Amino acid sequence: MEPARTDPLPRLADRIVLRRLALTDLPSFQLYRRDSRVGLYQAWEPQSDLDASLFVLEMSRASLFPRGQWVQLAIADRVTDALVGDVGICVAADLETAEIGFTLSVPAQGRGLGTEAVRSAIDLVFDHAPVRQVVAITDARNQASIRLLERVGMRRVETTQAIFRGIPCTEYRYAKLREG
Repeated sequence: MEPARTDPLPRLADRIVLRRLALTDLPSFQLYRRDSRVGLYQAWEPQSDLDASLFVLEMSRASLFPRGQWVQLAIADRVTDALVGDVGICVAADLETAEIGFTLSVPAQGRGLGTEAVRSAIDLVFDHAPVRQVVAITDARNQASIRLLERVGMRRVETTQAIFRGIPCTEYRYAKLREG
């Protein structure tokens, strides 16, 4: 008989914790998700309070790595548990690749919290999903995201031309291979 598996969340880092979103996060979630500076390079759109609360509730109960579906995890301050952002993880149906994406509130940016969160998310994926690599896609104009991805050891592996919100852009694909 296989031993029971425990939920790997919350996952602690130095100054942040990755955990499931909770309805108590809704005001902070809505505050940064409605900030046009935060959403500039994001695929999501701001939501009504009702839609956001349904989304947060869904994510609070979601399986950690459902194949082919995004799961958003809270990035919270380790001391206060205040929500400072979220990280999305999508494990491909073929289990070869997991894609990650991340969002940080403006006050949390530029302090290394995103680096901790993304590094922790990559480790979480490699520790609990059988994927070969973790990838992230960013707009070439998003220099902060590019620097963060490179700080966590991801390497640019592809450059493509895309249409984002109706505007032509260049996207970079970054990857980190499983070690060993």
